[in-house]
Amino acid sequence: MRKILFLLVVVHGIIINVSAQSDSQILKDTVNINEVVVTGTTTKVNKNMIPLAISVISRVQIDESNESSLLPVLSGRVPGLFVTERGVTGFGVASGAAGQISIRGIGGNPTTGVLILIDGHPQYMGIMGHPLADSYVASDAEKVEVIRGPGSLLYGSNAMGGVINIITRKQTKEGFNGDARLMYGSFNTRKYMGSAGFKKDRFTVFGSVNHDQTDGHRPNSEFNITNGYLKVGYELNSNLKMGSDFSLAKFKTTDPGPDTLNAVKGSSLDITRGYFSVFLDNEYEKASGTAKFFYNFGEHTISDGFHSNDKNWGLNLSEAFKLYPGNTLSIGADFVNYGGKAENLKAMNGKGITFADTTLYELGGYVVMQQTVFDKFTINGGMRLQHNERFGNEWIPSLGFAWRILPSTTWKATVSKGFRSPTIRELYMWNHNPDLMPERIMSYETGVSQSFLNGKLNAELTGYIADGDNLIVAGAMGNLYNTGIIRNKGIEVAINASPAKNLSVNLSYSYIHMKSPLFATPKHNLFIGGRYNFKKMSFTANIHQINDLDTDATVITKLESYTLINAKMVYHLTSNFEIFASAENLLNQRYEINRYYPMPGTTAFVGLNLKL
Repeated sequence: MRKILFLLVVVHGIIINVSAQSDSQILKDTVNINEVVVTGTTTKVNKNMIPLAISVISRVQIDESNESSLLPVLSGRVPGLFVTERGVTGFGVASGAAGQISIRGIGGNPTTGVLILIDGHPQYMGIMGHPLADSYVASDAEKVEVIRGPGSLLYGSNAMGGVINIITRKQTKEGFNGDARLMYGSFNTRKYMGSAGFKKDRFTVFGSVNHDQTDGHRPNSEFNITNGYLKVGYELNSNLKMGSDFSLAKFKTTDPGPDTLNAVKGSSLDITRGYFSVFLDNEYEKASGTAKFFYNFGEHTISDGFHSNDKNWGLNLSEAFKLYPGNTLSIGADFVNYGGKAENLKAMNGKGITFADTTLYELGGYVVMQQTVFDKFTINGGMRLQHNERFGNEWIPSLGFAWRILPSTTWKATVSKGFRSPTIRELYMWNHNPDLMPERIMSYETGVSQSFLNGKLNAELTGYIADGDNLIVAGAMGNLYNTGIIRNKGIEVAINASPAKNLSVNLSYSYIHMKSPLFATPKHNLFIGGRYNFKKMSFTANIHQINDLDTDATVITKLESYTLINAKMVYHLTSNFEIFASAENLLNQRYEINRYYPMPGTTAFVGLNLKL
């Protein structure tokens, strides 16, 4: 491996000397390739120039779904990614919760191995280290970019298995516009959404409000959530823009408990989550970057007495320089402070007990070099140094290339390291171990993307190996140790086709070979979806096939397989008003994603959309 890395470094040096590509050619290439991403790099670049496996879920795909929550939109549409669910809407937290995320078999329970970002800044509970799935709503997202594989080079800890970057919406057209959605369906489920944007000269504002509630498909499974979001921006001049955004979510739910004989319902939860950020972006001919301050906060109250206040705040700095033709040098630094207080107010006969009341900080810096030759071959290499106040320093390398062999054919390969620092929960709370060390994996992947029929058919095939040790697992008595090993191998397929002007089809498939089954990671995951437009009507349908899904988060293995068929019909009364009807699980399949938490059978919804 060292010889290979040395050879690639030498090749990079040769490339720099012979490169003759101009900045205008790079821009032209970016324009000609429709898919432009910001995740996996520090600046906008076309997807084919990044060696990482990146999936993009567009605003159109988000709108086609009935989901008010964002994560279910990703499950199936992104190969290798799976999100657990437990009911008609809502994920919950703590015992019996869903919302666990797995990418290529890495994620954990709770999810601490996949990092969720909002416009590039991290989102996770400061004490437990996991994201809160109910906090991320579809109405606020312009698109979602997913790194399938380690993203620790740019994003540090928790990005060991992958990264989900939610790119928020902003007003781009002058004047006012808005949209609203009303839905009603099975189990007295109601979903309301309204959003609006305004732009005048250099000033923009966008806001949204969402409310979901349901009685649930099981006794004691009710769920109620209200989300609000506000984003403002101002262009200082042609090179500088600044802005701020704020999000707040409040939800209440109950754990219905396992569906077993004589089982009782679990706890009731009252959760508040929020964040705000302030950013300053710059864009010049030879340089571009951003500076962002963020502050995430939350309060969790559970009927069994548990109570917590947590925070996760920090600063992100990044700048990309075009030093010479075909070259981009990116440098960045970030600081994050996370933690809080967790207690049980009912313990000790009402006197209460404190589990943890502390914070930790991490500081990181990175350098990434990208060099393109003859508009065909791009090499990316970088190194990150991460410092944790408890564990010290961690070096994170990444190296890869993207070679456009033909105008419609690109070959990619990359070697990257992922890591995760233990959370405060793992260090100081239940079954804790203060001597835990960071988890580490090495990922090796290669893939080919091919475009046919002038872009009407696009296909991508990726193979990977994820090799890790020092993973944190529970021992025989429940205590945590760095003894876990992972050896995952798999393939991923993504196909998008537009055979006719009014017809689109997409397919994603993933297969993973694991040493032993992993929770929330199906061995086979197949998704086929399509959309057909006819006059004022549009029809969407999809099939989601899951095989050998381990539904038990404990050492016990319980495999589940199922097939879901979902459909939706929309009638466009006017250009601004439409009504729709949809149905999920048309085969009325009986299945579980979390063991002893049966999913609902066939569900139906009706609703309307209004655009101004």
